[in-house]
Amino acid sequence: MPATPAWPPKSAPRLFVSQVLADGASVRIEGNPAHYLARVMRVAAGDIVILCDDQTGEWAARVSDAGKRDVVLEVTERLREREAVPDLWLCPALLKKDRFDLVLEKATELGVARIQPIVTRRCVADKLNLERARAITTEAAEQCARTALPALDEPMKLGTLLADWPEDRALFFADEDAKEQGGEPAAAAFAAHSGPAAILTGPEGGFDEAERAAIRAHPQARPISLGPRILRGETAALAAIAVWMANAGDW
Repeated sequence: MPATPAWPPKSAPRLFVSQVLADGASVRIEGNPAHYLARVMRVAAGDIVILCDDQTGEWAARVSDAGKRDVVLEVTERLREREAVPDLWLCPALLKKDRFDLVLEKATELGVARIQPIVTRRCVADKLNLERARAITTEAAEQCARTALPALDEPMKLGTLLADWPEDRALFFADEDAKEQGGEPAAAAFAAHSGPAAILTGPEGGFDEAERAAIRAHPQARPISLGPRILRGETAALAAIAVWMANAGDW
């Protein structure tokens, strides 16, 4: 007997859409996503596209019309509920563009719930193109078959972040001097904690002494060590997420 075709087809393209999806809904794709479907993936009437809306989950949709400027799809079946997202925020200091792009992409793949960029005194960048950044996180989620997107906020100064920090959320501070200052190894600190959490990582030159003192003085801050080696900003952020997810049972 012939093998049963995979459902949905493994070759089906994936897209996040802003429209809330439901069985039988009609979805019109325009702009760059339409170009991707029609010109790159060459979808035609009857083909399947996988859609996610970051609210209701993952859906199969059938192409009803593929034009030059738009593609119209009919939602046919929900495939998965929106995934449960661990309550972890990443608060990374802004880095050079290519390195911060990597943080955005990989933090999305690793499953953080929110990314709150921060600006510190030693940051080489103080601005972020939020539209471009959201495109990076969306593409990363599509590529690794996520059904949820991380919230992504405008960059915030470190002082503002600390002043407005929620009382019920632990702030794990990746401090390069943590061992000398009594900070715990990251794995032990994460394993001992339950509840909302965030990871704070620094810029290329690290936090200065005044910033480090301000963070350590914050009641929710918990200094952690990421090992005996000095890590680059992007490495520290991603390594810390990986350790936290492993302790949370997400891996």
